[in-house]
Amino acid sequence: MHLNKKIIKIISFTLIILTIFTFTVVLATDDTVYVWSSETEPLSTQTNTNLQNTIGNNQANENQTNEVEANVVENNASASQNNTTQSNTNEASANETTQTSAEETTTDNTNSLNLESGGAILIEQKTGQVLYDHNMHEQLRPASVTKVMSLLLIMEALDSGQIALTDKVPCTEDAAGMGGSQIWLEVGEELTVDEMLKAICVVSANDCTVAMADYLCGSQDAFVQKMNERAKELGMNDTTFKNCHGIDEDGHVTSAYDIALMSRELLNNHPTILNYTTIWMDTLRDGESELVNTNKLIRNYKGATGLKTGSTSVALYNLSASATRDGLSLIAVIMKAPTTQVRFSEAQKLLDHGFSNYQYKQLVRGGDILKEASVNKGVTSKINISFENDVGVLLKKGEDKNIEQTVNIEENLSAPIVQGQKVGEVIYTLNGEEVGRTNVIAETGVEKKTFFSIASYVYRNWFSMLRI
Repeated sequence: MHLNKKIIKIISFTLIILTIFTFTVVLATDDTVYVWSSETEPLSTQTNTNLQNTIGNNQANENQTNEVEANVVENNASASQNNTTQSNTNEASANETTQTSAEETTTDNTNSLNLESGGAILIEQKTGQVLYDHNMHEQLRPASVTKVMSLLLIMEALDSGQIALTDKVPCTEDAAGMGGSQIWLEVGEELTVDEMLKAICVVSANDCTVAMADYLCGSQDAFVQKMNERAKELGMNDTTFKNCHGIDEDGHVTSAYDIALMSRELLNNHPTILNYTTIWMDTLRDGESELVNTNKLIRNYKGATGLKTGSTSVALYNLSASATRDGLSLIAVIMKAPTTQVRFSEAQKLLDHGFSNYQYKQLVRGGDILKEASVNKGVTSKINISFENDVGVLLKKGEDKNIEQTVNIEENLSAPIVQGQKVGEVIYTLNGEEVGRTNVIAETGVEKKTFFSIASYVYRNWFSMLRI
């Protein structure tokens, strides 16, 4: 025990002597000399240099099947719903674009794909860039594609902690009285938020949508008001919502462009929605209610991730279709298609067009280290500098060879430096036009050298070594 105390005293005395000696040496040297290294590698050698980036790289036509909307099969023989697949006025036969607005930089607005639909648009999901449009701002009835906004508000409530997936949601009289697509909820019957989301996404259940609206806002009217407020925030200037489910109502209108905006917001900021929109078949109520997705692309199109169908006798056939292949995510919106087959075939045609002609390239990822940089006047002479944010770019296929990277870094980095401090930037250009940039930041902070900071630094390092 006495021996240990003596050793500690010796080490402490040695440290004090070492600190005084180091400080004396530091004060005797020029301020620009590095404390712990005699190497000097100024970052000016990296400044304003162009580096060629080669960042390098199809699609398949899928078979299409006819749609039977809102497949809800009740297997309970005693139920009064006859245990048959339900079809409805919402999802039935025709006998009855980091910022959330998409860039309106279209590459095709001449309907070169010869679409029959009343309105259509194709956008890239990450950037929001418009790749194809056909009457994209025409105000049309959305039918159950309305539910994209309802789902967005539900997911925002979930992700903010306002509600939880395990919360039990009761069926109100308002919800039980709904027509159209439904799973035949009874007044007072409870399903979890998780089950409600499944029913809304897979079979477009109106009763579940209204039950969730009542649960979140106290009434459907209050929920619809929130839908319209959110639409304005997203820049959906062609949109007025009258209800949360999409059954035809005078003045209940939107556009292909606005549907793309809210679809992009939902997919980009609430990706767990894919846990529901990618379901092909499932059940509820302990297997008594079978669910089959109204979006046939989920089964038939490679990379399909959603999103929402909708049809009424007035709105005809609508669809917001999303898919991802090789890092490229697309959203295709079809409105007022004459038949369900046309709806799906034209959505597929738009997606095929996007995947055939475009690619998304990740140029850099936020947090990746650019290099080690030298620091003047600091207790340490080197720090890692890294990219602050992700940078990616949407390109026509083959254009990736023309991307240039310019790195601009401060020539003389001097302490003190705060963690996360901007020390430069990286700019990416394509044929002379800027396509992206991000800051370069200090990965760690560096204290300016003083007697106390050096002493602190020495002690920390010595005691770390002693613990080893």
